[in-house]
Amino acid sequence: MPRSSCTITQIGVDAGLASTAVTAFVAVIAGVYGLVVGSFLNVVIYRVPRKESVVKPRSHCPKCETPIAGRDNIPVVSWLILGGKCRHCGEPISAQYPIVELLTGVLFAAVGAKYAHSWALPAFLVLTAALIAISVIDLELFIIPNRIVYPTGIASVVLLAFAALMENDWSAFGRALLGAVAAFTFFFVLHLVAPGGMGFGDVRLSFVLGLFLGWLGWPYVLGGLFAGFLYGAVIGLVMIAVGRRGRRQHIPFGPFLAAGTMTFVLFGDHLVDWWRGLGQ
Repeated sequence: MPRSSCTITQIGVDAGLASTAVTAFVAVIAGVYGLVVGSFLNVVIYRVPRKESVVKPRSHCPKCETPIAGRDNIPVVSWLILGGKCRHCGEPISAQYPIVELLTGVLFAAVGAKYAHSWALPAFLVLTAALIAISVIDLELFIIPNRIVYPTGIASVVLLAFAALMENDWSAFGRALLGAVAAFTFFFVLHLVAPGGMGFGDVRLSFVLGLFLGWLGWPYVLGGLFAGFLYGAVIGLVMIAVGRRGRRQHIPFGPFLAAGTMTFVLFGDHLVDWWRGLGQ
């Protein structure tokens, strides 16, 4: 092989290794950051439905109201060290707290690895955090708070516009806005046709989901929303079959929409390629 060819090959290998190293670095940083964000999400999940401030007062035990010290507020680790109980009064601390922290860390790491080289990464991290909080609240209380959906929508539009500016890709931003409008319109019509089928919180949330799926492409909009309906149908039937829900009982739809969207945020390129391959 000529020397010039060897040099070009080596440059390609070095560039590939550098890209992999950057991806791994971003994934690790995002994962650690996600653990911290997950701790804050626990505050959001508890306080937002109660219309309390997420800033003041500082985190405290809901029973003895003793402020939680910094050493007892380390994501996941503190819960394990304390044996899932308050240091002062022994009140059990729900396993939901470390689960939310760990889930946020894992998903942040996955999103970081996926979008490590994209200016849209901050926007997708905001989406991930919001969907975790919304899903837990909807599962517990059957509501999707506007105090989460509206700020997430505004922040997402701003961050995606910034990404479009930095990447000089305004077509993706325009498609994102069209995707948001299309998803909202579709869900709004469904709500009018069958108002008992979903709450209006799901309709509002669809705007945010369509925004991000539209940024990725129209097949992602169709796939992500379809996956949400599919998850909801399958799990709903399973819950009815095992007696956890009656046929007329409401099943929160937000977590399934969130799961469908995150499926295509993380694996959409493979799923879209697979689907296109079936048509050939």
